[in-house]
Amino acid sequence: MHDHDTSERLASYADVLAGELPDTWTSSHVPADAKDDLAELANRIWDLDLVAASLAEHPLQQAAVLSRPDGAQLVVLNQHDERDGFLIAAVAPRALPDEAYRAVREPNGIALADDPFLSAEQIADDPFLSAEQIAGDLLARYDSALAQVRHNALGGIQPSQPDRIVLTWQPDGSVATAPADDRAGAVLVAHGFVQDPQSGIYRFNGDDTQAQARALREIGPRLDALGIGIGIGIGIGTALQHPAGRAAPTSAPASMPPVPAASRTPTTRSR
Repeated sequence: MHDHDTSERLASYADVLAGELPDTWTSSHVPADAKDDLAELANRIWDLDLVAASLAEHPLQQAAVLSRPDGAQLVVLNQHDERDGFLIAAVAPRALPDEAYRAVREPNGIALADDPFLSAEQIADDPFLSAEQIAGDLLARYDSALAQVRHNALGGIQPSQPDRIVLTWQPDGSVATAPADDRAGAVLVAHGFVQDPQSGIYRFNGDDTQAQARALREIGPRLDALGIGIGIGIGIGTALQHPAGRAAPTSAPASMPPVPAASRTPTTRSR
């Protein structure tokens, strides 16, 4: 099969597969001439089994990437054996600290042509079987691993609940939180918090303690208002955790002393 035909078949299969997976996925093709993108992608493939063994013998020449709005990604590769099928693997998130991956089991990839009598054309024509296999196996393990590394990346930030967000002061004076509800996230952004798209953490830096205290006072009523439905009795309360020796913000924001930044020693991530 010519390289052009192989590339077209991979891209077409990934497009169809993206439409059959649960939730919303988009597909993009990474061609052979995008060498930097392929190298970066190969480094992020989250696999120490089947896909890793294949890449050891057949370095990544092209790929199709499936992306979900929450940042999750899967990569589809050609399978270099007599079945001429596909491999699919999870992609590790960008920008998470190396420590987040420790003690988290890799969500190793799977082959999408387990039947040796299934031709490449039949595989591409029957994405339903592959989608069910991915959703019931790889995606379940990937979502579990993603939740673990993102939780590890919180670095002491307590996870929030749908009806309660926890704000935690950081050693550098910033206030951080990981809300479980997009509605709460919208309120936070509207009042100066900035979200890290990979970890999901919202942070308000501590450079201006008056602005920080004002934002913390203002988000309370906005979050309470999201309870809507009078009589249901469900509102979003805000619990503020802070290090010993630092008081929670009051009506006198100028009294909030800045906290010096703590030093960190980087480590090397291993997956």
